[in-house]
Amino acid sequence: MVYPKHGVGQILSVSSKTIGGIEVQCYDIKFEKDKAIGLLPINKQSNLRSLATINQVNKCISILKSKPKIKRSMWSRRAQEYEQKITSGKIYDLAEVVRDLNKGDDIMVDQSYSERQLFEKAYERILSEFQIVMDSSLEDTKKKLNKALKRNLETQAPKIEPKLEEPTIVPK
Repeated sequence: MVYPKHGVGQILSVSSKTIGGIEVQCYDIKFEKDKAIGLLPINKQSNLRSLATINQVNKCISILKSKPKIKRSMWSRRAQEYEQKITSGKIYDLAEVVRDLNKGDDIMVDQSYSERQLFEKAYERILSEFQIVMDSSLEDTKKKLNKALKRNLETQAPKIEPKLEEPTIVPK
């Protein structure tokens, strides 16, 4: 399942906790990425969603391949919108954030620190969900995601070897 504020998690058990003198039924959720266990009251389960289907993953990949939609508003406003999309828990919104903040190369020198942080947060969330849905290794999932984003193209493009000049023999 996916919890919007933390990403992909696994429900371990249902337990009963006393909070402020009130007995509350809670899900114990393990978040592998954070190596943490969270408690979610059962009455707040509407925030949870099941993992994406393979069709939803394919639609996300087509979103990632589409042209980025960069708004011309102030960065602080766009950053707020991106953060809301990341924590919404909607996989298509997550794909849009990854697409819009992707710069196409691995170093991302022209991104601010906060832009890079938002990109990495969204990228890690979508990567972890894709990995489980596609039932593939982390490396294979990264390759598919990076291919859709056209990242690391220098490693995929054939390298052109420089020609060595042969010495010319000048007749005497």
